[in-house]
Amino acid sequence: MTYLLPILGVLLSFVFVLVVKPESKENFKLLLAFSGAFLLALTVFELLPSAYENSNAKTIGIFVMLGILLQIFLEFFSKGAEHGHVHIDSEKSSFPWLLFVSLSIHAFLEGFPIEQHDTIIYGILIHKIPIAIIISIFLLGSKLKLVNAIFFIILFSLMTPLGSFIATKSIWVAEFYAPITALVIGVFLHISTVILFESSEGHKFNLRKLLVIIAGISIAYML
Repeated sequence: MTYLLPILGVLLSFVFVLVVKPESKENFKLLLAFSGAFLLALTVFELLPSAYENSNAKTIGIFVMLGILLQIFLEFFSKGAEHGHVHIDSEKSSFPWLLFVSLSIHAFLEGFPIEQHDTIIYGILIHKIPIAIIISIFLLGSKLKLVNAIFFIILFSLMTPLGSFIATKSIWVAEFYAPITALVIGVFLHISTVILFESSEGHKFNLRKLLVIIAGISIAYML
């Protein structure tokens, strides 16, 4: 299930968009807000304590900051697709390699902590579904050929399981598990907080989003 769930989450999201044909990503803002709160809470409850346990606190802090900087760097190329924004020209018919590579690096890193933290798979899955839907809306609404869109989604769906597989088989990853986890924590912290900040439209009070965020944090705590 560790390998299967992320793949199914992405592929079924693509099929949903292909069949239902939602025209706008606006309808998925509540799901995005929930996913951001859920992922942030799991990061704080599960990953942070384990990363700091038996490790030099300052070293872990450095890698957390490096993870934040890495995600900021990746977003120069993905234009924020990891948190629900795709600002790439939909009129282009060429394969969006920059978007694909940046999203793949992000998804690949997500897979590393799954093996030692079973619950984080649910945070990643719930994060992937709205993002995969929004990316699928962009791909199918662009002038990209359908076969290329399917190729993009299939390869993207494999990146997180690939990260998990390497994490279980590589002695190097096991040796440097704490700093690698800290790097992923930085990525998660950036992604989840940006989602939460952007989910508050114009910083106006929205009771539904507040309740969704509280639900995400509460469910993560109970896992």
